[in-house]
Amino acid sequence: MYRPGNRLLVWFLIFSFVFFVVAVIVEEFALFDSNAEVRPGDPSGSLYEQDAATNGPADVSASGARFDGHPALSGRPLRLVTTTWSPFAGVPGKPRFALDLVEAALERMGIGVDTVVMDEERLSSVLLTGGFDGSAAVWQNEARKGAMIYSRPYLENRLILVGRTGSDVSAASLAGLDGTKVALVAGLAYASVDVTEGGPEFVRSNSDEGGVARLLNGEVDYALLDDLVVQYLISNHGDEARTRLVFGSTPLLARSLHLAVRRSLPEADAIITRFDAEVSAMIADRTYNGLLELDWIRADVDGDGLGEYVPYGNRTGPDPPAHFYELFLSDRPAMGPGMTRRYFLDGSIYEDWSAVPGRYKAVDAGRAGSDPQVAGSDPRVAGSFSFTW
Repeated sequence: MYRPGNRLLVWFLIFSFVFFVVAVIVEEFALFDSNAEVRPGDPSGSLYEQDAATNGPADVSASGARFDGHPALSGRPLRLVTTTWSPFAGVPGKPRFALDLVEAALERMGIGVDTVVMDEERLSSVLLTGGFDGSAAVWQNEARKGAMIYSRPYLENRLILVGRTGSDVSAASLAGLDGTKVALVAGLAYASVDVTEGGPEFVRSNSDEGGVARLLNGEVDYALLDDLVVQYLISNHGDEARTRLVFGSTPLLARSLHLAVRRSLPEADAIITRFDAEVSAMIADRTYNGLLELDWIRADVDGDGLGEYVPYGNRTGPDPPAHFYELFLSDRPAMGPGMTRRYFLDGSIYEDWSAVPGRYKAVDAGRAGSDPQVAGSDPRVAGSFSFTW
């Protein structure tokens, strides 16, 4: 039987449904507008960079995500600025090993990052004026020391002399290359290398690949490449690198890389302390190898002053590493006469290769190439550089 109360109930249900639909539509438009206002860092140096350098970047990370890992940041990302510095920092799609490491460590701490890339000549002034929280990849500088707190070194920039097969690469300094032409990546990060009296004539290239091409074409006598690039060539282009190139053993320039944040940033010391600890953890759990695309690294994992060899994974092949990357030459862990190589796998230290359990010595079929010591690489390595022979 129809009752007047039923009509009220029907109208109530209709009104509730309409209200719900309208609310959903309004929310969708609000989200759309919000996304339109997000202006993540434009690493190419666009209008965003100019605005950010004056007023500071927006309170949203490049991914649009917010992180609540550090109360001093109130949920916003850490606002960092850096300069183009191959192969450590640069635009997306190019090698940016330092930025990858820093962003991974901070993300593990629950801190997002919004990074802007700009010229080195502007970097110091922007850092000192407080438009940004700091920089992901800088070397220590007296002018910035009073305003910034630096992390421990997490990488080193080491320039290695590279020549064509048969060349003499024994020079221990740039002065020993007087009268030669040397390819070097263009950019203000290496601008100071030019001011060396009695040194070589530098020929600027747009990339590490360009420098190697100039060398192979005979346009220059040598190229200066960072040690990480040398490791990449040996690991991923072993045959070509060994037959057509020769590598020096002494870095002709070495600088440590640091995360630096403004002293005025609340709890800046705590951020740096946690970052240092996170980098150590990334070395131990092999995240470091993966981000730097290295088969083997050597570092003091357990803090006892002795170096351990750390592989990229649990299947390293039957033989000990033919080559490895020393993380810090400036503070190299002890390796005295008569000392055997120590290996760090899955949280355990083995005093020599014979002590490493057989389960770790299987060949990783997922690694490129048949020789795990010279051709191994994970799938993302191939996109880092584009050397041609």
